[in-house]
Amino acid sequence: MTDPIADYLTRLRNAQKSGHRVVEIPSSGVKREMTKILFDKGYILNYKLESDTPGGNIKVALKYDRETKVGAIKNLTRVSRPGLRKYVGAGELPRVLNGLGIAILSTSKGVITDKEARQLNVGGEYICSIY
Repeated sequence: MTDPIADYLTRLRNAQKSGHRVVEIPSSGVKREMTKILFDKGYILNYKLESDTPGGNIKVALKYDRETKVGAIKNLTRVSRPGLRKYVGAGELPRVLNGLGIAILSTSKGVITDKEARQLNVGGEYICSIY
């Protein structure tokens, strides 16, 4: 697998499009941090780490609207990829959907959202955007 983060995002996207309640994803440190951010921001219902080691799995419970059965995640876009890395400085941090969505960045302070990066005044690799 050449891009495990793209695989992570694709598994979430495909599971939600097909109406699955739970999706199982191979674990890594960055994926765990991204899952934690998605849970804190309300894009997923819950998650469970099968094992604390990177070789384990992450079980993610997807979130849907009760009446319309529409998923909480409308769009999941991979920005930086292995063939073309995208880095942003502290002054040029992206605003996703005019602040309604989130951008996930890998910085020297860890994997954080664009709003947290603005508060800490740090830039980094622009991993993905979600709304």
